[in-house]
Amino acid sequence: MTESKADENSKRNGSYSTRGRDLDQAYWYVQESRSHNEDRASAGELKALRRKVDWRIVPIMFCCYTMQFIDKVALNYAAVMGLNRDLRLKGNEFTNAATWFFISLLIAEVPNAMILQKVPVAKWLGVFVLTYVLGFHLVGELLQLVRLPPMAARIFLGIFEAAIAPSLMLISSQWYTKSEAAPRFSVWYSGLGLGQILGGIVSFAFQQVKNPFFSGWKIMFVVLGLVTVIIGFITFFFLPDTPMKAHFLSESEIVVLLKHVAVNQTGIVNKRVKPRQILEILFDVQLWLMVVLTILISISSGVVTTYSATLIRNFGFTPPDAALLNMPSGIVSILSTLIVGYGVRHTSNRWAWLIACCVPGILGGALMSFATSNRGAQLAGIYLVNAITATLIIIYQWTSSNVAGHTKRVIAVSLVAGSFSVGNIIGPQTFQARDAPDYIPAKITVLATQAAAALMAFLTFVYYVLANKRKDAAPVEVEVTDQNREHLWEDRTDKENKSFRYVY
Repeated sequence: MTESKADENSKRNGSYSTRGRDLDQAYWYVQESRSHNEDRASAGELKALRRKVDWRIVPIMFCCYTMQFIDKVALNYAAVMGLNRDLRLKGNEFTNAATWFFISLLIAEVPNAMILQKVPVAKWLGVFVLTYVLGFHLVGELLQLVRLPPMAARIFLGIFEAAIAPSLMLISSQWYTKSEAAPRFSVWYSGLGLGQILGGIVSFAFQQVKNPFFSGWKIMFVVLGLVTVIIGFITFFFLPDTPMKAHFLSESEIVVLLKHVAVNQTGIVNKRVKPRQILEILFDVQLWLMVVLTILISISSGVVTTYSATLIRNFGFTPPDAALLNMPSGIVSILSTLIVGYGVRHTSNRWAWLIACCVPGILGGALMSFATSNRGAQLAGIYLVNAITATLIIIYQWTSSNVAGHTKRVIAVSLVAGSFSVGNIIGPQTFQARDAPDYIPAKITVLATQAAAALMAFLTFVYYVLANKRKDAAPVEVEVTDQNREHLWEDRTDKENKSFRYVY
C-alpha cells in the first residue's frame, strides 16, 4: 500500500518525464497508471468529470482575468477621478502612459514565451499575478515620492502582465477537447466584462472619498491591488499546473481525462525546446493571419479600454455619472463573450462568429464617428463597440486549438498575446490632444479596423479550408487505435502531423 502511494506521488510530481522517448508527459502517465487498460468512460461519466474540473479551475482563471482587467482599466476610470490633475499630466502624457504599458508588455512576451516551456504554468501564473500588483499598485506611491515619471508604474504593470493571457490559454487547452474548450475560454474571459462593471462601481464609490492627502483614485489602486494579491495566492496554491498534478482527481479520473483530450493532438507538457518548431513559426501563414487579425481587433479594444470613460464624460456627464454609464459596456462584453462561447461549442464556425461580433463594432464606430450631435447615439456606439471583446477569445481559442507542437504552441500563444499589445499601442495613440473633445480620427479608426478584421477572419477561414484539403489529399498515416495511441502524444507540429486537422 505504501509503495503504491509512493508510485502515485512520483507520477504526479512528473518523474516519468525523464523517459528517453520524445512523447508527451501525459502519455507516460497513462502508460504507468494502473487504470490505463480500462475502457473509455461513458458520456455521463465524462460530463460529471468535466463538471468537477470546471468548478475547480475555471473560477480561479475567471478571478485572475477579472482582476487583471480591473487593474488595467483602473487607469481609464482614474482619468475622470483627477489623476491627470494630480499628476499634472499635459498634452498626450496620459496617452503615452497607456502606450508604455503595452510596449513593456510586448517586450516581456519574448522571454516569457521561452520560460513557459520550462516552468509549471499555473505556478508561473500565480507568481506573476502577485508581482503584477507589487510592481504597480503597491509601489505606485513610492514611484511618485522619488519623482519618477507617471509612465514608470505602467511599465512595471506591463512587464508583470505578460504571462497572464498566454498562461490561461495553455492551461485551458490542457483540460478539454477543442469544442469543449470554447465555452470555458469564454467564461474566464467574461471576467473582462465583469471588470468593466465592477470598475464603474468601484470608481463611483471612491469618487465619494474627499481626502486632500490621499485621493480617491489612489485608494482605489491600493484596494484593487490587495484583492489581486489574494487571487495570486489562491492561484499559486490551488490551480494545478497540469491534469497529472490535479490532486482533486483520482488516478483513474486523470487517465480518463487524458484519454479524452488526446484527440486534440496538441499535447499537455513537453519540456524539450525544439528549434525546428521555432523556425516553423516564421513560415506558418495561419499565425501571421492571427497576428494581423489580433492587431486589428485590439486597436479598437485599446480605444474602449483606455478612453471610454473619458469619451462619456466629454458628452457632458459628471465624472461619477461617467463611471456608472460605462458599466453597460461590461454587460455587452459578457453577453457577447458567452454567446460566442456557446455558439462555437455547438456549431464551430469560429470565423463566422468572429465576423458577427465585428458587425456591432462597425455600427458602433459609425455612430461614434458620424452621430456627433446625438449624445444618445454616441453612447450607444460606445456600448456596441464592446461586442468586439468577444472576438479576442475566439482568436485565443483558435490559436490553442490549431497549433500543435509544444515549443511552437507556447511561442504562438505568446505571439498572439504580443499582437494584442501592438494593437493597444496603436489604439490609444489615435487619441491626440489636438482632436479633443470629439476625437473623430480615433472613432473612425474603430470603424475601419473592425471592417478590416471581418475581412481578415474570412481570409483565415479560407486558409484553413484549403490547408485541410491539402492534408486530405496526402497519403493516410497509420490509423490510431487503442494499441498505438502514442501517435496522439507525439510532439509533432500541426504541419508535421498529417492526421491533424484545423478547426475553423
